[in-house]
This record gives sequence, C-alpha cells and structure tokens, in this order.
Amino acid sequence: MSEGTPPAKPKLSAAEQRQRRDDRVTTIRLRMAIGHELDERGITTPAAIGEALGIEAKDAQGLLTRRQWREGDVAALQAAAARLGLKV
Repeated sequence: MSEGTPPAKPKLSAAEQRQRRDDRVTTIRLRMAIGHELDERGITTPAAIGEALGIEAKDAQGLLTRRQWREGDVAALQAAAARLGLKV
C-alpha cells in the first residue's frame, strides 16, 4: 500500500448487507411516521422538534434528514417515535 492511499474497506457479508438494507427501510419508515406526527401536531421549528424528541435541535434535524446510514439511527428513531407515542 502506498502512502496516501486509504486502506480498502472490508466487504460486507450477505447477511450484513441484508441487515443494512432492512435498517435503511426501517429508518425511512420511522422518519416518515415521525415527520407526519410532528406535522399533525404543528411542530415545525428545529427547536420545537428537538424538544418534542428530547434531543438537541441540530441532532434532531440530522436524525430526521440525513441520507447516509449511521449505526444507531434505528434505535434513536425508535426512541423518538416512542416518545411521540407512535406504535412501531
């Protein structure tokens, strides 16, 4: 490996790929449900969204809008949905 070349990422197994795909679908569904519930309640400002979800406004905004998969997003979204009283 030459200098400046990042190390190769290890390939995910088929089971890991399937789990990531399932997590992505779950995060999309949770984000949609949470967004709908917030809209129904008239909660639209970042500060109000953060307060409703029990986290900082910038963290709430990132959690609900980020496109890149991050480990822990499913659990955080499930906790946010539960805090809003949504059945998941």
